[in-house]
Amino acid sequence: MRLGMTIGMIRGARPQLELETVLEAERLGFDAVWCGESYGTDAVTPIAWVLARTTRIKGGTGIMQIPARTPACAAMTAMTLQALSGNRFLCGVGPSGPQVVEGWHGVPYGNGLGRTREYIEIIRRIIAREAPLEHQGEHYQIPYRGPGATGLGKPLKSIVHAEPGMKFYTASITPAGLRLAGEIADGTLPIFMSPERADTVAKAILDGMEKAGKPRSLAGFDIAPYTKIRIGQDVQACRDALKPELALYIGGMGARGKNYYNDYARRLGYEAAAAEIQDLFLDGRKKEAAAAVPDTLVDEIALVGPPERIRDRLQAWKAVAKEGKVGTLVLTGATTEAVRVVAEAVL
Repeated sequence: MRLGMTIGMIRGARPQLELETVLEAERLGFDAVWCGESYGTDAVTPIAWVLARTTRIKGGTGIMQIPARTPACAAMTAMTLQALSGNRFLCGVGPSGPQVVEGWHGVPYGNGLGRTREYIEIIRRIIAREAPLEHQGEHYQIPYRGPGATGLGKPLKSIVHAEPGMKFYTASITPAGLRLAGEIADGTLPIFMSPERADTVAKAILDGMEKAGKPRSLAGFDIAPYTKIRIGQDVQACRDALKPELALYIGGMGARGKNYYNDYARRLGYEAAAAEIQDLFLDGRKKEAAAAVPDTLVDEIALVGPPERIRDRLQAWKAVAKEGKVGTLVLTGATTEAVRVVAEAVL
């Protein structure tokens, strides 16, 4: 099982990157570092910064929001980072969610899965350089010849000759999104995952592979779940520190009846808790929503407590990795102490 970590850029109102932890993770043998974006800092700039300051560890966008960039812009970004980093860039893309897409980027959310399929297809075509770029799909028309077009657009071929083999990741947790990942991607980044319920993620990916006519095998496909970590002697305090963010996602990241994270918690077996968390959060009772997050859910999807407890819990992750259902365990919220504890137990 490989190890990865995320970098969280938001600490209060100002961005900051804790590079010392990244450098220690690289020294210890971690495989990759990831950065996401919502409506603050972007995903690309911190990863470019990390790749410039490191020599071995990979850097990935987890994820670039598809509505924020044209596929050609994402391809140019990916090829540039790939070249400058010595082929250490991992290209994670995804549709984000309706609240951010329409509320921040000001564009219609539409069919997120269809857009993702076309987006990765276009980037792969740009990288391949087999012909000048042409694509006439539901979401992207290249060259554009629709309303307002000058008629001067022509198919172009990338000036850059990219190295083949760039890895593409998605981040959907819906069954349909996971099936799509199995069809078109090289890996996926579930926002959280239970090793005891790994098939909640793995089965849909395998179904997507079968649909695409690929071998039904996870060999070569990287399931890389984000796994929260909090080290401390007081286990309950560690759990409680993670619950507000879980309540935000399960309760508030989406409208009632349109919250992918809430649906995912239900599929993990927490139907009643997911309903209660959402009701409380949407009623403005955020502290109560956090308190309603079950301890058992935190224990399943996160690493909490003293180092010895975390080392014991890592055995479940290592076991499911041997089955091929986890490729990289990606730590979120990791301190320098945390990366050392986990590296000692896994690497």
